[in-house]
Amino acid sequence: MLQTRPVTVAAGGVFRVAPLSRETTSSLICRIAGRYGLEATALRSCWKWRSHQPRHDGGGARADAEVLLNTAGRQLLAGLCGVEEGVLGRALPSWGREDARLPAGDGGEPVAAWRIGGAVAGPVAFGCRLCTARRTGAAGRAVLYAPRWDRVCVRHGRWLLDADADQPHEYVDVRRLPEVGAAQRRWAGVARRAVRAGAEPERVFALAQAVVARWWEQALHWEREKVWPRRLHQVAGGDAGGDLEWWRIVGRDAVVFPEVVAVADALLDPGMGELVWVDSGAGQPRVLSVDGLFCRRLGERVGREWLGPLAAADHGGPLIAWMGSVIRLRRGAGGPPGYDNDPWWLRREHQPVTMAGQLRVLGKEKRAPGSGTMWRASVPAEQRAQISSLVDGAQEQLIQLRGAQTGSSVDVSQHLLHILSHSADLIEKALQHTVVAAVNAGVPPQDVARWAKLPPGPLADALKAYQGAGD
Repeated sequence: MLQTRPVTVAAGGVFRVAPLSRETTSSLICRIAGRYGLEATALRSCWKWRSHQPRHDGGGARADAEVLLNTAGRQLLAGLCGVEEGVLGRALPSWGREDARLPAGDGGEPVAAWRIGGAVAGPVAFGCRLCTARRTGAAGRAVLYAPRWDRVCVRHGRWLLDADADQPHEYVDVRRLPEVGAAQRRWAGVARRAVRAGAEPERVFALAQAVVARWWEQALHWEREKVWPRRLHQVAGGDAGGDLEWWRIVGRDAVVFPEVVAVADALLDPGMGELVWVDSGAGQPRVLSVDGLFCRRLGERVGREWLGPLAAADHGGPLIAWMGSVIRLRRGAGGPPGYDNDPWWLRREHQPVTMAGQLRVLGKEKRAPGSGTMWRASVPAEQRAQISSLVDGAQEQLIQLRGAQTGSSVDVSQHLLHILSHSADLIEKALQHTVVAAVNAGVPPQDVARWAKLPPGPLADALKAYQGAGD
């Protein structure tokens, strides 16, 4: 058990420090300490701690760290800030949360335990300092639980960033991007539409974000994409060119937010689902076309008429997975309840990497470029995404075989062989891409050849084929 020397602070409190809505308990303790003129570590010594404060790999304290308190600890906090426990319970999402390290019962001494905020009550973001000063009368940092569809401070034109990353910025400036604030207002209607459709708004948003985040990674090679580069330069203060890779990570969620809301709205539209059914053959199964009606219309709804074929060709991504679920449900071939017939199921491999995760990889790449010691640090994100897309595409094609074995022998045989052949082509391309990525990452070619069960000749051919294709 960790113990520190307590400081003397009146249990009844001298100042009243009201909590902010959805604030972390840790953030409130820090603001109370500032009001008393104390360091946060000094005020925290009023509790007995059962764990260490979470820190980043570099040793800095995590801004998204959260505090759980036992009954006596909550009573102490209420006294220090001069606010009733009922008010704190309504404002602080972590209030009353249990932890095995905290003693049970109403008596005893005040005890606290550290947790990561994201594991307690959802995503954690920095609060707007200007709003905090206006509401509390004191300048300072606040940390709040905030879903990604509620990150725009409309009053001050700020997109509030995740608090779990080891980086100095608390927000990016979106004052020159009115479409970002408009998207946040539009999301309220989309969320109501999701509820009416029997879907959880959180899951709809997560799927739409995964779709658009995947486009974001691919957009580096889209010559016709002009909107996102313009927005990115604006949130970077006019020019992201000096550190484009870093700004692409930090600014992504704000830049793509309008498209995320537009995609969520489109996926909830029954008419869009009908287009997926038509593209699939409407009861007479066929391979989805790169010029299908659904993807073409989706491109138009996000303001990119040229996007349809690119989105349709991304086999194995979250969008194709959603389309597959819609098709299986319409065919009645989804089988028992599960992820494969749940349109809003987001597979783990489709979940976009968070800002914190991307920054960690970026830091490792800068410290040890080309070392070959870590796949994510030594293989470019675009190359990793291409391999995953090919493998997922093959999987999705094979899933389409379910319920597609009715009809004449000629029709069924032709359909099965076509899908199996296409899947084999995707696996072959994935093998080639992985071979090249492994060799470029520093893995000895002889080991790659052995693991892929390729003799030196085919290995060289695979390398040449990949490099010649340029993709």
